[in-house]
Amino acid sequence: MSEQLLWEIATTLVLIGWVLFAIIFFARKRPAQSKEKKRVSASFGAIALQGTGFALAWSLRRAPFTPIFPARMSLQVLTALVACLLVVFALWMVSAAVRTLGKQWALAARVVEDHALITNGPYRIVRHPIYSGMFWMMIATGLVVGCWQGLAAGAVIFLFGTLWRVRIEEKLLIETFGSAYEEYKRRVPAFIPWKLSTR
Repeated sequence: MSEQLLWEIATTLVLIGWVLFAIIFFARKRPAQSKEKKRVSASFGAIALQGTGFALAWSLRRAPFTPIFPARMSLQVLTALVACLLVVFALWMVSAAVRTLGKQWALAARVVEDHALITNGPYRIVRHPIYSGMFWMMIATGLVVGCWQGLAAGAVIFLFGTLWRVRIEEKLLIETFGSAYEEYKRRVPAFIPWKLSTR
């Protein structure tokens, strides 16, 4: 297999992943919405930071179908494989989270009537699996089309935005669920399974 063919395949698979990612959010059957009790609009600033991170990771590109670093073919194959596996993991995290949340899912931080504390499905692994999936999709995309500087800068900005968003949402969840959420927060990391918990 040539270097160009490897990256053509990896890029195509990641792009298919983005199509599926969009379908998860926009083509899903929407459950009947519950009445909203409280919404925190400040989370849109954090969303803007996350979007800026994505923009940096995507817009600072390298030459098409080339490796992110000059490397032996075996390392390039490993990098391409990691990118594709990250997409699969991200799609599972996001689709399982959206399905598990049901009518509670929303873009902005909010609490609805009869809001339940969700700790099953992907919420057993991280408290914010949708942000986790977004992060892995960004990393995968950077690995196949971005330059390392854009990916690094984008990842840092995305992480800042996500930590800000997590703090906003968790303040609302602690107000709603009290010690039950505090205990859940102690057990389960925020959005990266092994670190960056916002304790």
